[in-house]
Amino acid sequence: MSKENKVDCGRRRLLVATAAVGGVGAVATLVPFVSSMLPSERAKAAGAPVEVDISKLEPGQMMTVEWRGKPVWIINRTKEMLATLPKLDGAVLDPKSEKPQQPTYCTNEHRSIKPEYLVAIGICTHLGCSPGSKFKSGTEEGMPGEWLGGFLCPCHGSTFDLAGRVFKSKPAPLNLEVPPHMYLSDTRLMIGEDKKGA
Repeated sequence: MSKENKVDCGRRRLLVATAAVGGVGAVATLVPFVSSMLPSERAKAAGAPVEVDISKLEPGQMMTVEWRGKPVWIINRTKEMLATLPKLDGAVLDPKSEKPQQPTYCTNEHRSIKPEYLVAIGICTHLGCSPGSKFKSGTEEGMPGEWLGGFLCPCHGSTFDLAGRVFKSKPAPLNLEVPPHMYLSDTRLMIGEDKKGA
């Protein structure tokens, strides 16, 4: 056997061992890096649909739940509250909800699937304040003449009616957002998912 064809077995073992250790080290380094790019369980839960029991929500009352880190208001509107909506068409900025702030199945006078229940994200469309604590179910002293109940954003004074429609000449440029939702039964509501895939 010539010198060129002679194999140094010790050197070969050293190279194989070095390559193996380097490969293991590369995999060990990549695993945490790749797993850090995957969403955490907390992040997955934050985007997951929320199921809500509305059986105890009395007419005229509002409840707040959290979905994707945002407050979602659910209001059981009375017949009297619903009767105020057509009266305000001339006072609100987008009376027919033509701007896409709601799924298509909620593009109607009451901005909801069932007229009595409003489901809306409780964040003002101006600068992101939450006017939820200022929910009023009827007329109130000190409010504009057209005020028949709704929401007042304490940050800059935007007002919304009981369908989440913003009044004209207010800082907020859009109606409150209506999230995708569906009814699982008469007393169970799913927020963040619907059969239509909206």
